[in-house]
Amino acid sequence: MDKEAKKRIRGSRERSNLLYEAEYKTIEYLCKLMPQAIKPDHLTAIGLLGSIIVFLGLVLAVGDKKYLFLSVAGFAVNWFGDSLDGRIAYYRNTPRKWYGWALDINVDWISACIIGLGFYYYFPEWKIVSFVFVVAYGGSMIVALMRYKISDRYTIDTMFVGPTELRIILCLVMIVEIFREDTLLQFAFAGSLVIMLLNLIDSFKVLKLGDARDKKEKAAKRL
Repeated sequence: MDKEAKKRIRGSRERSNLLYEAEYKTIEYLCKLMPQAIKPDHLTAIGLLGSIIVFLGLVLAVGDKKYLFLSVAGFAVNWFGDSLDGRIAYYRNTPRKWYGWALDINVDWISACIIGLGFYYYFPEWKIVSFVFVVAYGGSMIVALMRYKISDRYTIDTMFVGPTELRIILCLVMIVEIFREDTLLQFAFAGSLVIMLLNLIDSFKVLKLGDARDKKEKAAKRL
């Protein structure tokens, strides 16, 4: 892969996640292997399919926890489609920046709702966990969009944790859940509350950015 292609792939989004380097090397390798017939929209559909597989695994696991392995596979499919759809477009130098961005946001939200619905069925006595999960994920998306609007910086990571790390952690918790009941419940509830707290902290940071931009624009108008 030439340097320009790598620059396009890595420069299309600001990242700070722990697995950044390993993830992008994997993405670069997969971009080279991807047949030309596979378009970015196809990969977006594959990512959404992964979320549906996660949902099915959670529903079936109500009767047999071993089906959580299906959800783990679903997260892998989701990562594949979600991570490659935009990157393959930049690799081929055929990006549709705003179309792709809008589609990605919409599909991410639909995926979160689908997975949240899976939690709704998996936790029959703790259905509120699915609500808390969707609220936490939706809050993260809103904060990211506000930051992008105010600062022109679009980042999907919270400190060193991004969607990839979160998928891996969820997969590990699901595997443990097969052998130790209530592990997933505890993680989903506690993890969602932590995300909501981080969203609150990030919201105050975004408000400060907005205040600083307002002052800068007012000062510029006086000149």
